[in-house]
Amino acid sequence: MLEIDGSYGEGGGQILRTAISLSTLTKKPIKITNIRANRPNPGIKPQHYISIHSIKELCNAETTGLEIGSPKLTFIPSDFKGGNYKFEIGTAGSIALAFQAIILASLKTKESVTIQLSGGTDVKWAPSWDYFQHVFLRLLEKIGVSVNARLIKRGYYPRGGGEAAITINPCKNIQPLKLDKIQEYTDVNGIVNIANLPEHISTRIKHATIKTLLKSDLKTTLDVEQTESLSPGTGITLWTESKDTILGATILGERGLLSEEIGKNAATKLLNEIESESTLDVYAFDQLLPYMAITKSSGSSSCIVQKISNHAQTNMWLIKQFFDVDFQAKQEEHHIKISIN
Repeated sequence: MLEIDGSYGEGGGQILRTAISLSTLTKKPIKITNIRANRPNPGIKPQHYISIHSIKELCNAETTGLEIGSPKLTFIPSDFKGGNYKFEIGTAGSIALAFQAIILASLKTKESVTIQLSGGTDVKWAPSWDYFQHVFLRLLEKIGVSVNARLIKRGYYPRGGGEAAITINPCKNIQPLKLDKIQEYTDVNGIVNIANLPEHISTRIKHATIKTLLKSDLKTTLDVEQTESLSPGTGITLWTESKDTILGATILGERGLLSEEIGKNAATKLLNEIESESTLDVYAFDQLLPYMAITKSSGSSSCIVQKISNHAQTNMWLIKQFFDVDFQAKQEEHHIKISIN
């Protein structure tokens, strides 16, 4: 049984989710210890539990220690099966993070899987729904992973209550991601989401975003999605695409953060990615690392990133526990060139 130290590096829920996904995919039984040991509230939290529980149901896994607060977990996967499923996170835990874990675990499925989740769609420390749908899933398409996504209802911290569904289609042929050439970006698209807040907030976010992007030659198209939710919330996701790839940026609203700052920060974040000549933004790089390792048998993957986050470094370490893979990074003036062999 493969043993994983859950406190390694960044030491958060990412280790837990990715380890369970890779265990399911490779059919390697694992034991994870010291789960989130260095965090204020260590152990398995509700948002981690539902990711593991849903994957357990999907692959008939045997588990011990699968309970809220548990510092260790054993997971013995069996065959992955398709079908229709519905799970509730029960908090504002991230739907997108749970979906990402499930998609990775399901790469070898031979039949379609449809999963509906309730929880948080736009929450801190997680991809926003719009980033998940318009950046992450579209990047997966480029390597041959087909997922249909549908937003049913937005959910914000603290009450959640959001709902979304995905259908994962069987993968016929997953290809390496070759993004080592500098790209040209011309347009920016984006969505300002807002619920239970005055309309002028979204207007100010939109205007500040456009004003900041005027410094570039990028044509900007922004939509505002106003809805109702159990908790008030707002945020913006931007993305820009070239012939070969997509870059994204998200900023969520929070108390004390002016609407103008939300728009300005999101636009600045995206412009920094473009100016660094990146072919994957910092977050997409982290999220796609397992797929780059999995496709190694079909050829090496490569990309250009602005920086390597602590999350990504931890992810590289974890992936190496499952696969014989080498991550090479070459620092250049404005960016880092990555190759995965």
